[in-house]
Amino acid sequence: QVQLMESGGGSVQAGGSLTLSCRSSTHTWYYCMGWFRQAPGKEREGVAVIDSDGSTTYADSVKARFTISKDNAKNTLYLQMNSLKPDDTAMYYCAAELQRVYGGSCPRAPIYKYWGQGTQVTVSS
Repeated sequence: QVQLMESGGGSVQAGGSLTLSCRSSTHTWYYCMGWFRQAPGKEREGVAVIDSDGSTTYADSVKARFTISKDNAKNTLYLQMNSLKPDDTAMYYCAAELQRVYGGSCPRAPIYKYWGQGTQVTVSS
C-alpha cells in the first residue's frame, strides 16, 4: 500500500510560481509517478508524469512552464510551476502505480492506483 501526501499549494497571482511536493510512505523506484489536476466542473487531467528511469511527459498546456522531478532518497515527487495562469487553478493530485502494470511508458491518463488527497492551487489575474 502506497500512501501519498501533497503539500505546497496556495494562492498566487498570474505569472507567479509554486512548488508542489508529494511525499510517499514507501520507496517509488519502480513506479510511475504523476501530477494530475481537476478544476470544478472539469475532468481530471494529467499534467506531468515521470517514469521509473526519469523520463518525463507533459501536457501541452504546461510545457516549458512546469517541471516534474523526484528525489528517490526522500521518496518525494515535485512539481515546479512557473508563469502560472488563471487556467492553472485546480486541485492538484499526485498519483503512483508500478510501471510494470502498464507494460511500457507511464500514461498521462488518470488510471493510477494510488492517489493523494490533493492540494489546491489558485491563480488570480
